[in-house]
Amino acid sequence: MRSAKPRKPISYHLRKSLPFWLILPTLIVIIIVQVYPALYTIWLSMQARHATGWEYVGTQNFERLFGTGLFPESVGHTVIFLTGYALVTLTLGFVIAILLKQKVPFTGVYITLLFIPWIIADIIAGLIFRLMVTPDYGLFSGILQNPALFPPNGLSILTAARPAPWFGSFPFPPSPAMIYLILAASWRALPFITLLILAALQTVSHEVMESARIDGANLVQLTRYITIPLILPTMVVALFFLMLGGINGVGMVFSLTGGGPGTTTYVISYLLYVIGWGQLRFGRAAALALLIAAVNWLLILSVLRITRINDRSR
Repeated sequence: MRSAKPRKPISYHLRKSLPFWLILPTLIVIIIVQVYPALYTIWLSMQARHATGWEYVGTQNFERLFGTGLFPESVGHTVIFLTGYALVTLTLGFVIAILLKQKVPFTGVYITLLFIPWIIADIIAGLIFRLMVTPDYGLFSGILQNPALFPPNGLSILTAARPAPWFGSFPFPPSPAMIYLILAASWRALPFITLLILAALQTVSHEVMESARIDGANLVQLTRYITIPLILPTMVVALFFLMLGGINGVGMVFSLTGGGPGTTTYVISYLLYVIGWGQLRFGRAAALALLIAAVNWLLILSVLRITRINDRSR
């Protein structure tokens, strides 16, 4: 008879299963706060609420969403907002990072002060910017209400109508409220983007810059042909960070413009809030949430792909 294999001690099995038990609390939290809400949203997007309960309606919520005039309008507003938001924030962040890299006196103080907008919540920042342009007592109301500067009766940013569109129904040029919203959101995101670009600028070789200067390159050529190409991966990551924040952020719109005047600042995230909590159409809101989630995944996958391509090219 063959001798029986010796049984492994209980301590061996405990050691083998220990990693699972260590990550189990994290897995439970992920299932509760991410997996379950995602599955519930998918289920909810195919349901309609009636007095007798929920009814399966298939893709009707998506069809009704696409059939509303607010959906294409909010998509147009989102495109304008994201374009202006990214251009303003990246441009100002790059310029400020270049200035901070020059090692001017009190650079540490400037960086500390620069971080103040980043620690303010979106809701609070929106209220601050709203108070600045409120007629009669706003910080800039005296300038905005001056007919000599803004004929014929001054400018009320939060109530001024949007100009007639130039390209069919696409909402361009934007309303003054949308422009102001872009500036406020850029101010809020500027600190992080500036420090991100500043960190990338620190990696640019000083020897390469000096060699280019000896060869006769001026500041514009140094920036265009050396600095920007070397920090381009960081700029791309910053761009996608802004895109993700701009698509999903609703606090600034809620507290600053409330989607107005009219619907001129209805971005896609604020439309989701209005449909879900304003109109209580949760099925249609879930359908819109899935569309926003799909856009988020496309952006994330794009960042991962670009990062992987950049790593291979090194």
